Amino acid sequence: MKVAIVDYGMGNLHSVLKSAQYANQTQQAQIFITSDPQEILAADKVIFPGQGAMPDCMKSLHEYGLGEAILSSLQIKPFFGICVGAQLLFAMSEEGQTKSLGWCEGVVKRFEQPLLDESGQKLKVPHMGWNNVHQTKAHPLFKNIAQDSRFYFVHSYYFAPEDQSIVLATSEYPHEFACVIGRDNVFATQFHPEKSHQAGLQLMANFLDWDGQS
Repeated sequence: MKVAIVDYGMGNLHSVLKSAQYANQTQQAQIFITSDPQEILAADKVIFPGQGAMPDCMKSLHEYGLGEAILSSLQIKPFFGICVGAQLLFAMSEEGQTKSLGWCEGVVKRFEQPLLDESGQKLKVPHMGWNNVHQTKAHPLFKNIAQDSRFYFVHSYYFAPEDQSIVLATSEYPHEFACVIGRDNVFATQFHPEKSHQAGLQLMANFLDWDGQS
């Protein structure tokens, strides 16, 4: 089994690779980083990470010539979007009013300013650090991950899908927001599984074992 980690110059690639390789101990996967569209198309599974500003990420994706390979992979094989790689699946982001890949309808919204908790205290943006993830639907990638497990977040923007049926898990900062989305062969997280210790490794292992059926 070949697993391609997409390199378009904007992802935390080596941390993702190390996490996937560690999770691969009981698997037989060949995991590699690539910016070659043909290698992505030939892979059995795709991991699509990303970090940085959305306009830069979208520009870089086009400059690398990877848009069509990503769109094709979204249709036919197990696909794991991470952080900005997940945000790119939406139709548009408020960050630079950036048109994205459009796998799902909806907007990636910025946390409101100022962002206040229930006591009126100002919260920092970006939302950075550990937070609970509440699973709202059963999914194979949640196997052996306890409800409300903590994962690591770094983001100033959050998912706002039009179709709430694709929301698989939520978190709160301080209001509830979607942090995991998925449909059919696609699974995507706002948090970073590669920075999330045991729960993140379990999620990665579940992806490597996943046949793309929800």
